[in-house]
Amino acid sequence: MASTPGPTGARLRALFIDTAPLRHDRDFRWLWLGQVVSGIGRQVTLVALPYQVFVLTGSPLAIGGLSAATLLGLLLFSLPGGALADAYERRRLLLMTQIGLGATSLGLGSLALLAAPPLPLIYLIAFVAAAISTVDGPVRRAAVPRLVAPSRRPAAYVLNQTNFQLASVVGPAVGGLLIAAVGVPAAYFFDAATFVAAFVAAFVIAPMPLAETLGRPTLALILEGLHFVRRVPLILSAFVIDLSAMIFGLPVALFPILALETFHGGPATLGLLVSAPAVGALIGTLTAGWVGRVQHQGRAVVAAVTTWGAAICAFGLLVVSMPLACLCLALAGAADVISAVFRTAITQEVTPDPLRGRVSALYLLVVTGGPRLGDIEATGVAALAGAQFSAFSGGVLCLIGTAFVAWRFPQLAAYRRPAPEDQTRRVLRPT
Repeated sequence: MASTPGPTGARLRALFIDTAPLRHDRDFRWLWLGQVVSGIGRQVTLVALPYQVFVLTGSPLAIGGLSAATLLGLLLFSLPGGALADAYERRRLLLMTQIGLGATSLGLGSLALLAAPPLPLIYLIAFVAAAISTVDGPVRRAAVPRLVAPSRRPAAYVLNQTNFQLASVVGPAVGGLLIAAVGVPAAYFFDAATFVAAFVAAFVIAPMPLAETLGRPTLALILEGLHFVRRVPLILSAFVIDLSAMIFGLPVALFPILALETFHGGPATLGLLVSAPAVGALIGTLTAGWVGRVQHQGRAVVAAVTTWGAAICAFGLLVVSMPLACLCLALAGAADVISAVFRTAITQEVTPDPLRGRVSALYLLVVTGGPRLGDIEATGVAALAGAQFSAFSGGVLCLIGTAFVAWRFPQLAAYRRPAPEDQTRRVLRPT
């Protein structure tokens, strides 16, 4: 006779993610596996680009210029990308974006073979890749409800977050090893090859015809999402608090400088620094089963961002010790992913269904554009006062920004998850 699991075993299982969508939803499984491979490749390029730029120029401001080029692509194309995801057949868009992203990686690899690659051309390709990713990201998010049964969608969203964190752990480590062993061009060509897997995965899934024909995206439809976020303080606060954390408290652009000049290492050291936050985030995601029982989700966001800022402050103080620095970064990564889970839950619940696509595009703009602004801020301060001071002061400014958001938007700390009978509301009246 099979034994019945005890309460302790049940509680332990409740901590870990549910893999049912991978077992039961064929097209989601293909899309997820393709993203695992291409996500690792993309992270390899995200390590190689700032490293190559710093080696070529020796300037923190040049890395800031790379971030500015990427940010410009995000700002110009994120909102139209979200509209495209609702207006055109998504499988076809996925196929096109894999081709485009693979081509940009091939272009970077070809440039890296030159003795003196022109920096403006590197910036241009980074800009184009960022523009293409603004279509790819919303399409993937919008495709999940079409590929996964309703009862398994929450598990699918967690799996997608785990996918990203896994790539963030493995990709930088692979990138550091590739650059050290073979060189920067090999890192870019490796990334280009991974998009073959992503293309095949998109090719074998079923087409996703539109449930409703919207016609061409219009400016009015795009701007409606902006107006809604501006009118609802709770959603606006969730966006602003993440921007505060990413603009002031994200030291990723400093990692090449710290790896080479502070730790006196090389590409492998850089890979460890970049991977450390992702390791913490991956652990946080894999053990995030408890978040569904939290009622005060707004307070949880404030607490998680505060933890992030404190961990970055400690990192700035402890860069003299590689193990302690990585431990601080891992703690910061775990806090960041918990913040992301709760911010996603809040925005999805508060936003009416007809606006969720456009608000999701704005959400992606915040979570991808904020780090690019953070790169510019961090490298600018580093150029004036050094990389270690930049990291520490960024953490302090993050804590100040978090306190300001909590004071300016009391709706955030006051927010509680609605009772089940209230979760059918489709419109939240702005306060």
